[in-house]
Amino acid sequence: MPFHIRQATVLDLDTLAPLFDGYRQFYGQPADLVRAHDFLAERIHKHESLILLARGDHGQGLGFTQLYPLFSSVRTVRTWLLNDLFVAASARRQGVAAALLGAATEHALALGAASLSLSTALDNAPAQALYESLGWQRDRQFCEYSLTL
Repeated sequence: MPFHIRQATVLDLDTLAPLFDGYRQFYGQPADLVRAHDFLAERIHKHESLILLARGDHGQGLGFTQLYPLFSSVRTVRTWLLNDLFVAASARRQGVAAALLGAATEHALALGAASLSLSTALDNAPAQALYESLGWQRDRQFCEYSLTL
């Protein structure tokens, strides 16, 4: 399946929002296309994230990844959190996810990042296998915690 990847803009919101809504549903959230659209619009308008969108030859949305800028105080470098990665069911197993991860890596390098990080559900074995096949390494040094507010 031919496709291309580029950085999303506000002009891509109608294509991007259904993919983002599907991503949220994958992780157990209720469908809410308006919320998905508004969240992404705010990220784009405020320049708070970098979103890469994969589109098919006919302009259809195939998948996306969203990265957030971070810094490492210990290493005194810029890093990026690859927070979201989603491929539409009809486009899976066709190289879209691997291409999005490659594009994310290229963008991070171009922006002077020292590293990329991500997390995924413990039971998401297909994603873990993909990441590891592309050279991503599971963190064995740190335990990640969160506090819901």
